[in-house]
Amino acid sequence: MLDAPPASVPLLKLSLPGLPPPRSGKVREVFDLGDSLLFVATDRISAFDCVMPNGIPRKGEVLTQLSHFWFDFTESWLPNHRLARAQDPLPARLQPFAAQLAGRSMIVKKARPLPIECVVRGYLAGSGWKEYRERQTVCGLPLPAGLQESSELPEPIFTPATKAETGHDENISYAVAEQLVGPAVAAEARQLSLRLYTTARDYARQRGIVIADTKFEFGLFEGKLILIDEVLTPDSSRFWPVDHYTPGRGQPSYDKQFVRDYLETLAWDKTPPAPELPPDVVARTQAKYLEAYERLTGRPL
Repeated sequence: MLDAPPASVPLLKLSLPGLPPPRSGKVREVFDLGDSLLFVATDRISAFDCVMPNGIPRKGEVLTQLSHFWFDFTESWLPNHRLARAQDPLPARLQPFAAQLAGRSMIVKKARPLPIECVVRGYLAGSGWKEYRERQTVCGLPLPAGLQESSELPEPIFTPATKAETGHDENISYAVAEQLVGPAVAAEARQLSLRLYTTARDYARQRGIVIADTKFEFGLFEGKLILIDEVLTPDSSRFWPVDHYTPGRGQPSYDKQFVRDYLETLAWDKTPPAPELPPDVVARTQAKYLEAYERLTGRPL
């Protein structure tokens, strides 16, 4: 059995001898098991579209276990791509790698991902706030006058985006989403995204977290739309603490904001190679990820 790194050491790369080389993203490694896929969330962290040379210990566990939590929470009405739950044993062929994979892996169906990100915004933040100040719209959708930064929107809005292999995803209109996936699939993805967001938003509020916005991914499996990838994590969502929420300014958040804030103090031009993160930024970022998990699930990781 291959040893896992100590809990204080981030897992940045892994190879599983005997399996084909993985398809690597900014955070995840995806291994093709033939009739299924193995998703492994590393502890890599990116900012400004660059992957940092050092990671955040246990970040991959937070992303995976929080996704498991939300899949459990919603699977009675929304099918997803999981083939195994969080506590299920690994298949025999993966047992030699159990120490490396523990807590950060998920075996999933081979769905055909939609070529769009399904973004839902419930609050005015980020690029939405910038556009609102310029045109009183978000992704082209008109909004009432007089909203402030971080204001809650009158109702959540669905703002799809393209999936960029490199760089930023690009916001698109709903009409373009219909062209990309077809009117029926676009309508179902919008309806499911809004229901999923409002369900999670109402639950999270009771746990002390505002879900300001988030993005979902859906795929087609046996002709049906299912939820795939990660769900409602600090990497895919904007989480704010309820007890510090005040419209009219930016909000403290449970994500990699400490990383972004640190990088903004440097003379770095935001092109690779990225600078190494100091220990205090790593520690504070890790604490936020772990706190988000504990608040939402009610248990420590």
